[in-house]
Amino acid sequence: MKKLKIAIDGPCASGKSTIARMLAARLGYTYINTGAMYRAVGLFIIRKDIDPFDENSVKSQLAGIEIDLIGPASNQRVVLNGEDITSEIAKPNVASAASSASTLLSVRKDLVARQQRMAREGGVVLEGRDIGTVVLKDAECKFFLTASISERAARRLKDYEAMGIKMSLAETEQELKLRDERDMNRKHSPLKRAEDAIDIDTTDLSIEQVIDRLMDLISAKQEANRG
Repeated sequence: MKKLKIAIDGPCASGKSTIARMLAARLGYTYINTGAMYRAVGLFIIRKDIDPFDENSVKSQLAGIEIDLIGPASNQRVVLNGEDITSEIAKPNVASAASSASTLLSVRKDLVARQQRMAREGGVVLEGRDIGTVVLKDAECKFFLTASISERAARRLKDYEAMGIKMSLAETEQELKLRDERDMNRKHSPLKRAEDAIDIDTTDLSIEQVIDRLMDLISAKQEANRG
């Protein structure tokens, strides 16, 4: 059976990473967290004390940034120039730097090219904000995950608490609103739903329910391709 290219897009804390990771594990596919790749760039420029909006300075560093996604989908590690940075890139300041750097055309062109090479042979689940519209326009299955802002803030706050990061629910919700605004209105590859993507509202669904629904849709696509 042909191995598919699967695109999962959506705003922050809509469940993309968890769902994509578990879906890839269920299918035996490669999981590619594109957001983690942008965060790796964000962490790199923080460490270099570079303004994330300085196009020329950031562009000059891209050739020296090596990003590897190591291990199975269930426990994938993000490695930057040989260093495991999986825990480091979960921090709010890194997410903010990544969101800023992701508005730069040079960064997007560089990482999109890397992601397309990784996905060339199929059998992949990519998640991010421009997968269905830019990175994998030819993906056989495209999903756009959403959730209410209050639910998304509660999910992100739970993640922060687990990392020992102190933020209020109101602060977390405001942070997400700012990220949404930046992602949806950036000049290059803004966050938007691909015309042929299927909407999945995860607000009131369990992870298992979302996975089961996606598996049904993927199976239907595979049957249609086989027929």
